[in-house]
Amino acid sequence: MSEQSRVSDPIAAEQRSLRPVELTVAETHAQMQEFDVGSPLVGILMGSSSDMEAMEKAGRELRERRIPYEMEVMSAHREPDAVAQYAKSARSRGIKVIIAGAGISAALPGAVAAHTDLPVIGVPLSGRLTAAGGLDAILSIVQMPPGVPVACVGLDNARNAAVLAAQILNA
Repeated sequence: MSEQSRVSDPIAAEQRSLRPVELTVAETHAQMQEFDVGSPLVGILMGSSSDMEAMEKAGRELRERRIPYEMEVMSAHREPDAVAQYAKSARSRGIKVIIAGAGISAALPGAVAAHTDLPVIGVPLSGRLTAAGGLDAILSIVQMPPGVPVACVGLDNARNAAVLAAQILNA
């Protein structure tokens, strides 16, 4: 870029100036929108409210790291349209990573990944109805078809999912 074009660029000229630049209310508001620190960066989903105790460990880890998140309960089997809509709209709402915990067939992480290109971290959850102590949930999450990746952390380890989400955000 030539010196002449840099000088005629008002943004570049403002950046070099030490004098404060007066902005209109609309310009100030537009600039403040860029710094919306309250928007969640991580979405935490679980298939049932009975999963809340296990998945709250992810929320606690994210809070300690000061990473904003949202937490929702929605079933891939009972509310497939809601899951699809959540996944499709996540990026436009500022979400960067989705953590999805589920037990038994553990379809939630895969259902989310089918509708977004955001990173999805699956948390296999054990419970009284799971087979082989949660092996069914683990296999449901790790055995995704090509082109629909889902990261998988250890059984009932939502905290590790939050640590991985933080690492992805900082990459």
